[in-house]
Amino acid sequence: MDDLERMPEVALEWHRAGRGAVLATVVETWGSAPRGVGAQLVVSNDGEMAGSVSGGCVEGAVVVEAIEMGAADAGRMLEFGVSDDEAFAVGLACGGRIRVWVEPVAAMGALLEEVVASRAAREAVAYCVNVETGEREVVRNGHAERFRADQSGMEGDVFVHIHNPPLRMIIVGAVHVAQALVPMARLAGYDPVIVDPRPAFAAAARFPGERIVEDWPDEALDALGLDARTCVVTLTHDPKLDDPAIERAVRSDIFYLGCLGSKRTHAKRVARLQEAGFPEAEIGRIHAPVGLDIGSRGPGEIAVSIMGQVTQVLRKG
Repeated sequence: MDDLERMPEVALEWHRAGRGAVLATVVETWGSAPRGVGAQLVVSNDGEMAGSVSGGCVEGAVVVEAIEMGAADAGRMLEFGVSDDEAFAVGLACGGRIRVWVEPVAAMGALLEEVVASRAAREAVAYCVNVETGEREVVRNGHAERFRADQSGMEGDVFVHIHNPPLRMIIVGAVHVAQALVPMARLAGYDPVIVDPRPAFAAAARFPGERIVEDWPDEALDALGLDARTCVVTLTHDPKLDDPAIERAVRSDIFYLGCLGSKRTHAKRVARLQEAGFPEAEIGRIHAPVGLDIGSRGPGEIAVSIMGQVTQVLRKG
């Protein structure tokens, strides 16, 4: 998980260490805001900070407010205008306005612990706080569209902060396309996992620093777990490897399944699945041939087409 996405964990660590912690969260933006809704900054009692709510424009003012709050029971709403000059200094063309909800971790109590534990378990939760009354709760149901779109925001006086599990891409087949796809997935915010039982392909030298599972795909997917924040891409062309992964994936909650191969290859794949008793609704979840039809050639362009289609399905359904 990216360090900027770990602010709840950092805030809880500092609080447990007795350093005190205040969590500042962007709840609304207008115009050209350096960071989006949901971005967070943690401030300790001695002024150390982690994260960001503006890319540098207003951090100083937020730190001052946070230190003054100390261990107060109530949160506070701050509003800032970012001038054109300040915006330009952090790489933006023009200014805007942001609202930041500043809340002592001590006031959040066990709710922050619940959020952090849920994130570690890859469970989607929303932290909801009424910015007028201070009433807080952690919810798992409702806000379906916000969870799907990964979009925090204000609903009347209540700020709904969506905490989805990190996006994950499981790639079956440590082939050339995978070598191009893995870094693209990382840039797009995914945690990639490469699955391939063949030692010659699943070599660490081919994927430096990446997680490789050298196991049969069905067993690997069972161990990894499949959820609504996971996508699966099969790239081996070998039914012995691809089919077991596909059979697991079509009956899971993953948001995307794409399979490499020509239309003829996919027709044979469909026939095998039908013979195995898979209904049309499950088979229809497969995107094949994998990727957007952009006339791609070679591993790099195929990886671009796959990443584009995964993004399209994630954001548009």
